[in-house]
Parts: sequence; C-alpha cells; structure tokens
Amino acid sequence: MAKRIFDIFFSLGWLIVFSPLLVVVAILVRMKLGSPVLFLHERPGKDGKPFRIVKFRSMTDARDAEGKLLSDNERLTAFGKFLRASTLDEFPEMWNVLIGEMSVVGPRPLMMSYLPRYNATQRRRMEVRPGVTGWAQINGRNAISWEQKFALDVWYVDNQSLWLDLKIIYRTFFKVFARSGINHSAEQPMPEFLGDK
Repeated sequence: MAKRIFDIFFSLGWLIVFSPLLVVVAILVRMKLGSPVLFLHERPGKDGKPFRIVKFRSMTDARDAEGKLLSDNERLTAFGKFLRASTLDEFPEMWNVLIGEMSVVGPRPLMMSYLPRYNATQRRRMEVRPGVTGWAQINGRNAISWEQKFALDVWYVDNQSLWLDLKIIYRTFFKVFARSGINHSAEQPMPEFLGDK
C-alpha cells in the first residue's frame, strides 16, 4: 500500500512539474518525427497482464519502395537518439504509473513475445508491477546480458522496499546524467531475448 501511495504522489508531482517540458518535447516530436506524438505499445504488466505503455515516439515511419517499414536503425533519427539517450521518451510513462499499470521502480516492461521464453526463475520478475526504472537499470542498464538483467530483476522482487526504491530513484538521476552503464549508446536497444539456449 505504501508503495502505491508513493507511486501516485511521485507520478502526479512529476507530471505537474515537468508539464512544460512535456509540451515542448511533444511539439518537437511533432515537428521532427510527425504524428502521432505518442507511441503506444502493448507490454506485459504484473502477472503478465497486458497494458499499453506510453512513450514519446522516437522513430519515423519511413518505408522502402514496397511500402515496408525500414529497420529500426534506419528510422531512428539523431533527434530520436537524443530522446532515448536522455530518457525523455520515457517521461510519459508516469501516466502509466499514475493509473496503476506501472510503478516508479520495478523490472522494466519488455515485449509480450518474451513471456513464453522466460524460465521459471525469470518469470518471477512478473510478480510485481513493471517500473520506469529498476535495480537492473542502475546496475548496468543495457551493458549487461539478459541473464544478468533478469537476475537483478528477481533480486529486486525478493528485496523490494520503499527505502530501496528511493535509493534506485536517487541513483537513476546520476546514471541518466552521467550516461553510464551504456553499451555503445542508450539509443540502441538490447538484442532480442531468445530464451534459454
């Protein structure tokens, strides 16, 4: 209950304080990348229940001569890379937190297609609400393997507390500003998780 109350007040305060910045980013996204400004994508929440995560779009809709979307790297512009590196693209996720689909801190929500690929231990990351930031994000971000990331997520599930959440939030700000724990660049996504080999 304390975690949920904290999430409500934190996300509401965040959305109010950063509302001018959200408006500016929305305008820039519309000018540089087109519409829609927001990117909605289905992700698994607590216990694998699907929800639609809200982000600022960071890629164009560029297509080839046959009308097929180009690869992610080809559609990711310099502005899109900046949004991802600065994590500005994730600011709207606080709406997901406010309405109870996510938490400020928890394992990051990944792809729905990954659900059947988790082993029993990895699946335990779904026992809590997914987070905007998490223990794995401040201990390697995308510079660690999937196995390491999932181990950190499960550790969080077993050791979560309000004090730990505050510690993670505090360290997240420094990670973002220092751009540390990044493999190549924060703009580049992790390779696809294919499950245990």
